Order: sequence, then C-alpha cells, then structure tokens
Amino acid sequence: MPDHTHTPPVLGDFALEVRSKNAGPFWVTMETFMKDSAGYAIAADETFLNEQVIAHLYGADAGQVQIFRIPALNVVKISFPRPIAQAGLRDRDIHAGQHHVPLATLEVPERHLVSGGLAT
Repeated sequence: MPDHTHTPPVLGDFALEVRSKNAGPFWVTMETFMKDSAGYAIAADETFLNEQVIAHLYGADAGQVQIFRIPALNVVKISFPRPIAQAGLRDRDIHAGQHHVPLATLEVPERHLVSGGLAT
C-alpha cells in the first residue's frame, strides 16, 4: 500500500532560518540561511530559485526582483518591491515579517535533491 503521509521536502527543511523584513517602505528583503553547502546548492540553483519563481510567489515584477547568492555564508538574499507601500491602507504586514512563508514552504523537486546529493 502506498504511503500517503509522505510530504515533499520544502526549502525551509534545508535552512537554519528563512526570514523576511522591510528594506525601507517600498521593498521587502528575504534571506535564506542554509544549514550547509548542500542546502545552499539547492537554494542557489537558478533553475530552482530565480526571479520568475519569486515573481510568481509574490506577484512581483520579475524584472525588479534582485537575488544575491553568497556562497561563503550559505545565504541567498532576495529583494523585491512591496506590492503595497509600508503602512499603506491595504498593508497587512507592516514589518514584512510574514513574507518569508511562501519561500520557506516552496517544494524542492526531486531532481534538486539528487543533484545536491540529498536523495536517499
């Protein structure tokens, strides 16, 4: 009988921390602090995490998404314009403290697990 309780791994599973914060009233910055170089290899892989993926997750313009890969720290930093200015009438997260959730719960495809040496 198949195991239906298996949940696919998500980016947050390979991170020490995934966080988001204001980068001024008009921008959001998110950071993924990966546990090790294998996790960093997944987060830094441009075929997995790129401007188009962020644009899709957050409704941002892919042309304005900025991704900084910092291998010496196992960190990927992402910035994009806030959809609503900080403290605007429709702003539901004034400190951008919850913006990281879609990124942290982004499913990691099997092919990235194998290439990162994490497949079992």
